[in-house]
Amino acid sequence: MVRANGAVSLRELARVVQTSEVTVRRDVRALEAEGLLDRRHGGAVLPGGFTRESGFPQKSHLATAEKTAIADLAAGLVEEGEAIVVGAGTTTQELARRLARVPGLTVVTNSLLVAQALAHANRVEVVMTGGTLRGSNYALVGSGAEQSLQGLRVSRAFLSGSGLTAERGLSTSNMLSASVDRALVQAAAEVVVLADHTKLGTDTMFQTVPTDVITRLVTDEPPGHDDRAATELQALADQGVQITVAGGATGPNSAPGVDSVPAGRQPRRDVPLPGQRRTHGAGPGQQLRSALLGEQPPGERAARVADLRRR
Repeated sequence: MVRANGAVSLRELARVVQTSEVTVRRDVRALEAEGLLDRRHGGAVLPGGFTRESGFPQKSHLATAEKTAIADLAAGLVEEGEAIVVGAGTTTQELARRLARVPGLTVVTNSLLVAQALAHANRVEVVMTGGTLRGSNYALVGSGAEQSLQGLRVSRAFLSGSGLTAERGLSTSNMLSASVDRALVQAAAEVVVLADHTKLGTDTMFQTVPTDVITRLVTDEPPGHDDRAATELQALADQGVQITVAGGATGPNSAPGVDSVPAGRQPRRDVPLPGQRRTHGAGPGQQLRSALLGEQPPGERAARVADLRRR
């Protein structure tokens, strides 16, 4: 399965071979000792996976249920009339499918998959960056993509990646993708990272978003035996990242700083962000122009963002 897909999760392996994750984890450990694969947090990849990035077909089969739950919660953060940027990835593609129902929304993206998911949403305006097509993940990258994002300002950026740690933040395996993601971050007042538990504690080659720039992480609940993911979540919360966990149990034993939201419910909303427009009469074109031109001087915007993060 790893040879066919490039990567596979322990949950999927356990389901296919109809055994427990404990048994699968033991067998994966033995296969790693023979050099046949590399263990990764919550799964396994081909040897050398630190520098190798799986293509879209491989990623689309990993943690599908978790990505769906994350996308459901992330969509609850988006309000009517907003202008946002959405990066490339299979989780952000799931988010885009849900954003098609948000009226008056403007989505700037470098992802063909995100644009395709919103292509028939007649109440959503999609703006694509320029750039060179990177076929492995259907994303536009390079100087053309980065230049098209200059001067842009939106309320939120929704990004995914290959790994997330409290020490280094969000990272990816490809230099061109990392550079475009950094440009997307520069355009947003708030950065929301979408990452399932298999990416927690994983560090890859190129940093895209430092931890102190991440406003919120939307993730799924790690398995009970996954101490590493739980530790990483707590470390992220300790550094000021707002954590929203899909399907988590609330109560006195919940980790401080972590919001657990049962599946099917939306996370609580925070105070409105700069660039967030609640005017129902404005068309999407006017909304995008407002996002591009901005509504506050840079100094006031920086102070506003700092104040939001303190809250």
